[in-house]
Amino acid sequence: MPRRSTVPSRVERGPHGGRATPGGRGGARRLWLGAGSVLLAGLLVGSGVAAVNVVTATTAVAEPVGRAALVADLDRILTDPQLRGARSSVVVRDAASGEVLYDRGGSDRLAPASNAKMLTAAAALETLGPDHRFTTEVFAAGPRHGGFLDGDLYLRGTGDPTMLAADYDGLAARVAESGIRVVRRLVADDTWFDRVPLGAGWAWDDEPYYYSAEISALTVSSNSDYDAGTVLVRVKPGTPGQPPVVELDPPTGVVRVDNRATTGAAGSSPAVTAERQHGTNTVVVTGSVPAGGQPVSSLSTVSDPTAYAIDVFRRALAARGVRVLDANNGRGATPSGAARIAERTSMPLSELLVPFLKLSNNGHAETLVKAMGRAVHGVGSWDAGLRVVRDKLAGLGLDAAAYQVVDGSGLSRMDLVSAQQFAAFLVEARKRPWFPVFSASLPVAGEPDRMVGGTLRNRMRGTPAAGNVRAKTGSMTSVSSLSGYVTSAEGRPLVFSAVFNNFLGPATKNIEDALAVRLARHQGERDRRGEPGVTLAPPAAPQADNPGTRVDESALECTWAGAC
Repeated sequence: MPRRSTVPSRVERGPHGGRATPGGRGGARRLWLGAGSVLLAGLLVGSGVAAVNVVTATTAVAEPVGRAALVADLDRILTDPQLRGARSSVVVRDAASGEVLYDRGGSDRLAPASNAKMLTAAAALETLGPDHRFTTEVFAAGPRHGGFLDGDLYLRGTGDPTMLAADYDGLAARVAESGIRVVRRLVADDTWFDRVPLGAGWAWDDEPYYYSAEISALTVSSNSDYDAGTVLVRVKPGTPGQPPVVELDPPTGVVRVDNRATTGAAGSSPAVTAERQHGTNTVVVTGSVPAGGQPVSSLSTVSDPTAYAIDVFRRALAARGVRVLDANNGRGATPSGAARIAERTSMPLSELLVPFLKLSNNGHAETLVKAMGRAVHGVGSWDAGLRVVRDKLAGLGLDAAAYQVVDGSGLSRMDLVSAQQFAAFLVEARKRPWFPVFSASLPVAGEPDRMVGGTLRNRMRGTPAAGNVRAKTGSMTSVSSLSGYVTSAEGRPLVFSAVFNNFLGPATKNIEDALAVRLARHQGERDRRGEPGVTLAPPAAPQADNPGTRVDESALECTWAGAC
């Protein structure tokens, strides 16, 4: 620290370096620096003539300690050049008492990206409860004559995002076990939700990608991460110079493949793109795969998930020996007198929260919003569901007049939440009976198991934050956030929220990590500025996670075009 000389008559510096007004009297003055003082005495010389010999003192300014040291380090981290011209909202609070330990732009409302999912999860736990399950049912409407159903077979959904092709096959098996062999028509009942498939403010050019899938009461997930409303596009190499083989998993006739790709020479690098054309169900495959190489896979959203679900179910019925006479599928509400033939029940919400929050699944968030609207207001819409969300969050420390959410996932650029709001929510959430379920569903820093570490599994490894920080990540182009819980080195539970907007270039993940690590190293009153380990590592590069299927959200959630 610089040393000072020839200082003002009297200076007092408080814990943050503030300067007090000059003081002193007669020929004696005091200089106060931090906790120490130097007395400058006026010496009287001669017979009645006062002369002052000024003693020049040189004293080092005391280093900040305790909370002041923490504040100084957090301030330093937030002066990183990455944030030049950007906006930051950062708050740290004591998790037990709620005491604010740090606030920098905390009241500024910014786009939160996937930090909004915490609010949706909490509202769902309050409204639906940890034991809530989704159901998908099959009903028979019409008289039966032996194995012939002289009427319609209804498939009714309530939004279950965990329905795999195998689950539709299970329903088909039970239909066959009931003795039904022939039906007149197959009808999809998706009336549990409204017909609005996409959220307010979602970008049209995000629609082909799995993080922006359409929401429906009937849908299909193509993988065990439960990315509902998606199909897996698998590209297998063929003969060099010839088109590769393109398969859809699960198989469906709803999606059309336009194969423009080629098979490259053996040993060449795979470079394949599969993208659904806007407003259609045509997936265009371009690029090349090396001959003799491994298949390359990617997820594509499906337009009209209801049509997709009923098609997958029809194929399952056919495989089970159940014939549908009418080639066209119908749509409509299940008649009240229809007989239930089969039912599939999802995992409870307490378990669904794990893939939802750990892997930052946008579709789960929006499904829960509509499910809350249906449960409380009888309407499965965003408008009805978000009214429920606002009501429930009011009891969790969030003033509805101080934030704005128009969806459940944070995908919309219209969402605006401050770090103060997130921190207040995190404090209040600890008081709820469902908090252990909520806490266990948050990503854990540095834990390699993706269903434990989630989107934080590759971050903060080898630091005091590893296995300690439980927090929700968020990413969109020029938006990054991290909010959650950390225990300091002295055993003090803390909540923190850091939301960054309008930065250019790399994501601010390294800055978020530096903040979280510094909090994990906080030693209370024994803290000193510049605690070791508070460095700004360069942002991690995206890595393949389930290669060709998902982007590794621990480095780059979803893609820079979307949010998670």
